Amino acid sequence: MAYLNADIPPIYCKIRKEYLYDLEKHQGESVDCCVFSVVSITDRALLFNIMLPNGACFWRLPISAFFQEKFDRKDVSDIAIDNLQLWNCFSYYPSVHCFSFLRGKRGKYFGKDKINYPFEYLFTIDWGHPDSNILDTEHSEIPAEHKCAHILALDNGNYAAQPNNRILWDAPNYTTDREVPDYSVQTTKWNVENKDWLTEDSNKMFYTTEDKK
Repeated sequence: MAYLNADIPPIYCKIRKEYLYDLEKHQGESVDCCVFSVVSITDRALLFNIMLPNGACFWRLPISAFFQEKFDRKDVSDIAIDNLQLWNCFSYYPSVHCFSFLRGKRGKYFGKDKINYPFEYLFTIDWGHPDSNILDTEHSEIPAEHKCAHILALDNGNYAAQPNNRILWDAPNYTTDREVPDYSVQTTKWNVENKDWLTEDSNKMFYTTEDKK
């Protein structure tokens, strides 16, 4: 698990140019870029590092800065960052993974603005806590609080980072149920060693277990 910075599959896209000027000028303009890594800072939005065609690298830009390469700026609406990413980072320790089962899958996420946004899956960022000797003051391993962030290429040209409980996936050969589920948030910390049992006191390879008296 990486600390602070983590590699991601490179995304060749465009950046809203005003983000290169602290939002002070060049509104409505864009330039090509390559997003190549993510920055995870506890209680901050996901941030991304990029390289520009002039050789400059620019660090720590939000997901709202980018849109897809095949779109013109005038055709892509500006969406508020908190509608593109619902939750801040859960720790300084991100894990980046592209799940084979989800690769190329489509779906829709339900935004804060009550609109469904169709997308195609890119990869996933998840979080953990690195060391039991470090005081865990974060939410990355609390069952009811933790969320992952699926990075999505939206049909409207933007990108988003959304958790499982805002997404319904579309796998034509499997997802045939069209009802919105009413599942509950998982609050249980699953542990198989905190029950009333113990092993026999021997050097046997195939030892037995018994219930505590």
